[in-house]
Amino acid sequence: MSKSSSHQSDRSTNGSNTGMSPMDSSSGADSPEPVVYVAPDVANREQKAVIHSKILVFFTLLLAVCGTAAATYILMEDEEQGDFEASLKGLGSEIATVTRQKVDQLFSAVDAYSLFIASEAKSDSNSSWPFVYVSEFSSKSDKIAALFGFERPVMAIAPLVQEEEKERWTSYVSETAPVWYQESIDNEGINATVEEYMKLTIPFLHIYGTNPSTIPGPALPIWQRYPLQPGNDGNLTVSFDFRAAGEVADLFNMSNSTRRPSIGFTSISDFKNDGKRIVDSQIVQPIMDEGKLVGMLWLRLPWREFFQNLNVDGISGTIVVLRSSCVVVRGEDAIRTLSYTIDGSRAEFLGEFDAHDPKYDDQVVSKVVVDLKLDPEQIPEGLCVPTLTLDLYPTDELAATFETSKPKLYTTVVVAIFAFTSLVFLIYDYSVARRQRRFMERIVKQDQIVSNVFPAAFRDRLYESAQNRSQDDALFDPLGGGGGTAGSPLADLFPETTIVFADIVGFTAWASAREPAQVFILLETIYGAFDKHAYRRSVFKVETVGDCYVAVAGLPEPDDDHAATVCRFARDCMNTMKDITRKLEVALGPDTSVLDLRVGIHSLHPRFTQSGQVTAGVLRGERSRFQLFGDTMNTAARMESTSQRNRVQLSQVTADLLVASGLSAWIIPRTAKVSVKGKGEMQTYWLNTKAAKASKPSKSGNEMPTVSETLTDFSDSSSVSIMVDNFDLDGVEDMTKRERLVEYNVEILTSLLQEIIASRDAVVARNDSSLSEIEVTIGTGDTVLEEFVPIIPLKRFDAGDLSKRQKASSIDIGEEAKTQLRNFLTNVASMYRDNPFHNFEHASHVTASVKKLLTRIVNVDNGNGLKMSTEQIDPIDMVGHSYGITSDPLTQFSVLFSAIIHDMDHPGVPNSQLVKENTRSAQIFKKSVAEQNSVELAWGMLMGKEYHALRACIYHTEEDLRRFRQLVVNTVMATDIVDKELQDLRKARWETAFADTLVHNETSDDCKATIVIEHLIQASDVSHTMQHWHIYKSWNQKFFMECYGAFKAGRANSDPSENWYSGEIGFFDFYVIPLAKKLDNCGVFGVSSHEYLSYATSNREEWVRKGENLVQQYVANYEEVNKHSE
Repeated sequence: MSKSSSHQSDRSTNGSNTGMSPMDSSSGADSPEPVVYVAPDVANREQKAVIHSKILVFFTLLLAVCGTAAATYILMEDEEQGDFEASLKGLGSEIATVTRQKVDQLFSAVDAYSLFIASEAKSDSNSSWPFVYVSEFSSKSDKIAALFGFERPVMAIAPLVQEEEKERWTSYVSETAPVWYQESIDNEGINATVEEYMKLTIPFLHIYGTNPSTIPGPALPIWQRYPLQPGNDGNLTVSFDFRAAGEVADLFNMSNSTRRPSIGFTSISDFKNDGKRIVDSQIVQPIMDEGKLVGMLWLRLPWREFFQNLNVDGISGTIVVLRSSCVVVRGEDAIRTLSYTIDGSRAEFLGEFDAHDPKYDDQVVSKVVVDLKLDPEQIPEGLCVPTLTLDLYPTDELAATFETSKPKLYTTVVVAIFAFTSLVFLIYDYSVARRQRRFMERIVKQDQIVSNVFPAAFRDRLYESAQNRSQDDALFDPLGGGGGTAGSPLADLFPETTIVFADIVGFTAWASAREPAQVFILLETIYGAFDKHAYRRSVFKVETVGDCYVAVAGLPEPDDDHAATVCRFARDCMNTMKDITRKLEVALGPDTSVLDLRVGIHSLHPRFTQSGQVTAGVLRGERSRFQLFGDTMNTAARMESTSQRNRVQLSQVTADLLVASGLSAWIIPRTAKVSVKGKGEMQTYWLNTKAAKASKPSKSGNEMPTVSETLTDFSDSSSVSIMVDNFDLDGVEDMTKRERLVEYNVEILTSLLQEIIASRDAVVARNDSSLSEIEVTIGTGDTVLEEFVPIIPLKRFDAGDLSKRQKASSIDIGEEAKTQLRNFLTNVASMYRDNPFHNFEHASHVTASVKKLLTRIVNVDNGNGLKMSTEQIDPIDMVGHSYGITSDPLTQFSVLFSAIIHDMDHPGVPNSQLVKENTRSAQIFKKSVAEQNSVELAWGMLMGKEYHALRACIYHTEEDLRRFRQLVVNTVMATDIVDKELQDLRKARWETAFADTLVHNETSDDCKATIVIEHLIQASDVSHTMQHWHIYKSWNQKFFMECYGAFKAGRANSDPSENWYSGEIGFFDFYVIPLAKKLDNCGVFGVSSHEYLSYATSNREEWVRKGENLVQQYVANYEEVNKHSE
């Protein structure tokens, strides 16, 4: 590691603290920089490499999934296309084959029918061609049509009429036509008569209209026709000369020449069939009689009907293109193509063009369906016999029938398989990454812990020494083999350093009255602020021993100005200490602001031989740590122990170094030398907090300050922002002590109001009108004492309520209720008189003790001195252990409320004196005067309309209101410990409640709970006697001052100083210690009861030794105070 990086890492080490406080610093331009721990570079590099690998794997998997999915989709589509083409080929082949077969069948049937006609004509000896007719022609044609597969094919017989037979033909038609007309009418079911049809008959040979045929040569008139129906001109087509129809004439000439049937390509008729025009091919079949052509059988081939009756499955959505080898000229168009669409049993004519989609060109199925195979030499010149080819094409509709979801399905399956595989991989990778992350976090945290404990230079040497061991051991035990000491010691001698010891004055006594969590909140907050100042000043924190903070400058990184650096650091800590304790008094209770700092500083420098020496290094073993040894450490510790509160004591060497740096204004010599153990008398100095100057710290922390740079302005650098239990304590420093105590009590009662609301049955509505009536009448009896009851029925335990209370922190009591609570407590505080003892500070001290004891009830002792939370114990057991006190947050609220108000308007003299003076309150209450007066004042104020929202939070039903009132009465009345009658009654109730013969039931639990609550408030009222000696001594002096002041004012019969010593011993023997034993024996308060008994016994012994002198000191202090006041 380079020097710069090592120095930077060392600064981060100095600023770290493994037990960070709930405080956060916000200090403007001069605020300490945030303490940042920098993880080892190897961890960052490995993390980046893992991230890059994961990104590469992710994109590789993504590309693999995309490629496989695309390939699968393409292959499945190709398979579908192959199936489609194969099916199309099979379908086309089948259609073409069926078409060719049906065409062949058609020509065969036509040929057979022509032979039948010739044969029938020949069998009639009375007729000869052309004067013949086929009987029942309509019926026979219908049967032939069935062979064709047509519904009613249009066909006709056209005899060949020679020139000489034309006149006879006219008469023959007139005579014979009625005969077969009648047959046709009957067979075809025509709704007409022969006479009507004869009127539509033109018997002579004619062409279009009624024009006689003048075509030279033999005529070819239409004779018998099926079906029988008029033509486009309204007349029947009988005797129409086919020679006038060019295509038919060509076909007849072809057949006449070849003696074979002939077929034309297209013939468009205006005849409508189902609203569709007919596009046909015309077929001419010659009728031969003994080798002689005597006529022809003419037939229309309707392709639309032909394709509709193919009866081939799966031909939906196909295009049939019929191509002719001959071109038909119609007007300006040359036609050789017809297009049809076939959709199952339905066929539609599309037009005389190729209608298929060009994209299916390579999927055509082609087959010749009509090929008459005529001899070309027999074909007359200028005529063409067409060969018809059928081309079958698919359509999008047909292709769609072959499209399936298989490509998408298979692709989805492939993607799903890949996704599942990837998911499994990711889960596996996550588990591995999680394990590696935990592994790295453990290493980083271990490195961070090492960095917090050891300076960077020593930390690096520790790591180097670990390289000789296995890699895993080095990672998990960088300090060396579970505490081993193999290898050379890691230690150095430092010739220039300054060491500071800072001790919290009054901490031990303060902590004796606090819960463990509160003790750690204080230490973490204060030490956390000191850590930030240490980081800012480049001071290395060595350790904290109890409530003493030890730090050093000049090692391991040299600092030429180490003495001034430590002085600046000490001044930062002094100012921060006052700021923090004032703010924390709101959260941690009374007397927190009286905590102070006592600081001692000693320096080591080669120029001063008397400065001693410092050896610093890693003391290896089971709990390796960085420590300092040498005379300099001992001297610095003596400088702290012989210093004074709120003062920084400097050794001679430190003062000389400051003078050498031009900072002589920083030091003030102590008037008398200090006797130092092992050193004798030493001249020491105070750090001048008003004249001292300091610079803002540079980034390097090594620049020398100028004299003009002040240290006294800490408005920015020492200001701290504190959050305790989610309460922002900023702005508390501007409050008076009374305001801070009010805020402390507000927060305590607010948390219990949250629990009350959380445990309340939301179904039960608050009846304001009913409660208002009770609020007016409750407590209106003669005296408060008359309301006292020996047993208060408490709310029964409900596991559901307890579950709700555990979530009470999310409850908001409302700004209005909290404001009213604050206003109420402010008014309560203002109604406390300015007595030395019975004042609002003492009430808050009692409240803190009640809260501590109630907390110890909730945190039940499991028998070995360890506390268990409510999640670790059975709720039923907990409630039984506390006799139901913990089952109802209103009970706890009532006791704390009573503690706050129990000495309101206390006059500073005992009740007996009030009765003697016959004060107004004594006239009303007779006994327990001060206690009853406090209840009356507090209750009357609480019932005021300005506290409606507060009351709504406290109680919701009449039962809650009455229980609240009763608890307040009993609890406050219990604080009168002078009234012998009341004390005897409590003693008897205690013995009854905790007798071995008492039957356990709800009443017995209520009895025990009631008496335990009364003893709880009694113990809290004199809790100073069961706390640290310094606390006892402080409050004992205050109580003496109050009693002695009453005596001096003529409100007491005897001088308390005369029997104060013996009276305190008797108070311990006959009240405090028996009370502590009761708390211990009831088993409700866990180790707190042991603690109280231990402190009570210890304080009695200490009082026996020092009490007489203390009483004299009390009197002297009183006289001194009153002398100044006068």
